[in-house]
Amino acid sequence: MKIVSAAEMREIDRATSERFGVPSLTLMENAGSAVARFVLSDYPHAERVGILCGKGNNGGDGFVVARKLVEAGRAVRVLLLSDPEELRGDAAVMFQNMMKPLHAVNVAPLIVREASGLDTSDAAEVFAADLIVDAILGTGFRPPVSPLYAAAIAKMNAAATPIVAVDIPSGADADAMQPQNAAGSSEVTSAKAHADAIVTFTAPRPAHVFAALTSGPTVIAPIGSPPEAIVSQLGLHLSTPTDFAPLLAPRARPANKGSYGHVLVIGGSLGKAGAAAMAGFAALRAGAGLSTVATPRSVLATVAAFHPELMTEPLAETEHGTISLHAVGLGLDALLERKTLAIGPGISRHPETVEFVRTIVTRGDKSLVVDADALNAFEGTATKLKGRGRTLVITPHPGEMSRLTGKSIVEIQANRLDIARAFAREHELTVVLKGHRTLIAAPDGTVWVNPTGNPGMATGGTGDILTGMVAGLLAQHPQRPLAATALAVYLHGLAGDLAAESVGESALVATDLVRFLPQAFAEMRRQKSEEVRIHG
Repeated sequence: MKIVSAAEMREIDRATSERFGVPSLTLMENAGSAVARFVLSDYPHAERVGILCGKGNNGGDGFVVARKLVEAGRAVRVLLLSDPEELRGDAAVMFQNMMKPLHAVNVAPLIVREASGLDTSDAAEVFAADLIVDAILGTGFRPPVSPLYAAAIAKMNAAATPIVAVDIPSGADADAMQPQNAAGSSEVTSAKAHADAIVTFTAPRPAHVFAALTSGPTVIAPIGSPPEAIVSQLGLHLSTPTDFAPLLAPRARPANKGSYGHVLVIGGSLGKAGAAAMAGFAALRAGAGLSTVATPRSVLATVAAFHPELMTEPLAETEHGTISLHAVGLGLDALLERKTLAIGPGISRHPETVEFVRTIVTRGDKSLVVDADALNAFEGTATKLKGRGRTLVITPHPGEMSRLTGKSIVEIQANRLDIARAFAREHELTVVLKGHRTLIAAPDGTVWVNPTGNPGMATGGTGDILTGMVAGLLAQHPQRPLAATALAVYLHGLAGDLAAESVGESALVATDLVRFLPQAFAEMRRQKSEEVRIHG
C-alpha cells in the first residue's frame, strides 16, 4: 500500500472523480460510512456520541458519520464550529442531508461561532458523551489553527472521553515524518487533537505511519479510488497482507523439500551457539525445505541438540571457540553451493573470525543475509559491502547501523528513512533497519515500512530469528527478494504481536516468535477485509 503526501491525496481524490467518474459526494459518503462502521464495531457501548465538525470536507465527513450513527440507533449531538451559511460544496450537501426530516430531530446541531460558546451547558453535553468524533480539520490543514478551532481542540483533549479522529487528529501535520510534540522532533503545538483511534481513507499519509498520532489503531479504509488513481512520488510503501498474497499461495501437490530451498546459517561461537541455532530453526519455520547450521566444532553438539530438524556442519575454530579463517576452503565452497546463506548470528568479533566474515561476504558470488557481528566486521570498511549482481540483505539495529555509517545512534534514529535509503542505494543492497516501524530499503530507493511488532520484542535473540526468516523466505522466493524480505519482517512482527497477546510484552522471549509463527501465517492467509489496521 502506497504512502502518499497530503498534496498527493488531494490529487488522488480529484483524479478519482474527474478521470474515473466516482462522484466526490460518493467518496465523502463512503468515508463517513467507514468511520461510523468503526465506531459501531470498536465502541459498541458508546450510546451517546458527540461529533465536532469544522466547515471543510472533514466536517462533511462528520455529517455523514452523524447520519449513519443515528440510523444505527445512537444518540448523536453535532457541534458545528461554523455558521451553516459558510459551508460549501460537498460539506454543504451532506449538512443538508443530515438535516432532512428523517434525521433533523435527532441531529439538530449546536452551532458555535465564538470560543465562548464552548462553555455553555449544551456544549458540555457534547464533551461529556461516551465517545467524541473529531471531524474539525483533515489532512489538508495548514497552520495556524483558528482561535475557535484551537479552543474546541483544547476542550476535546481535556474531556475524559475516547476520541476517534476522522482522517487525522485535528491540527496534526499529515506530512510529518517524526513524532510530533516530542523532544528533538516537530515543534510543540498545543492546538493538536489527541486521538484514541484514527480512521483515514484510501492511503496513509506519512504522519499516520511515522508520527505516533495515536497509541490505538489507525484504520485505512478504501472509499472508491481505483489503484490507478493512487500515485505517489514518495517511494514509500506500507506492508499489508494483500502485498504478500502471491508469496502465501498454497503449495503445489508434487512439491518436495528441494522445492523450497536450502538455508545455510554460518554463525555461533562458544557461549553464543543459541543464536545460530535459532536462526537455523527460524528458516525452517518460515518454510525453507532444509536448514543447515555451520558452526565451530566445539559448539556443534549444542546446536544439534536445539531441534532435531536442523542439520549441522563443523567448522575449523580458533582457540577461543570462534570460526577460524582456516574454515575457508574447498570444503566450505562445497557447503555453500546451491544454498541461501545467512551469516552473523552469534559469530563473535574475534579478529580472525572478522577476517573470515569479510572473506565470505565480499566474494561477490553469493546471495546472502548479513546480521549481527558479521555486520560489525565491516565497521570502518563498509565500502566493501556491495550487492551488485546478487541479493544482499543486511539487517542492522541502530547500533550496528551506527558502526557501519560512522554516525551516532541519535543521528540514525532521527533520520532513519534517509540513512537507510542512502545506504541501500550507495551499496546496492537491501537494508532492513530494525526498530519501531522497521524499514526495508531497496537499492532503487523504494522503502517498505513495516507496521507489525511491539516493545516486547526488545529482547535478545529476536534479531537472530529475523535473520533466519529472511533467509528462509529468500530461499523460497529468489526471484522476489524485496517482497520476500518484507514478508519476513511483517511475519516476524506479527508473530511478536501474537506472542505478546499470549504471554505479555515483559515475558516475551525470542523463541516465542518461532512458536507463534504458524499462527501468524494463518492470520495473514485469513485476511479478507480491504481495510488495513496499523497500531501506534
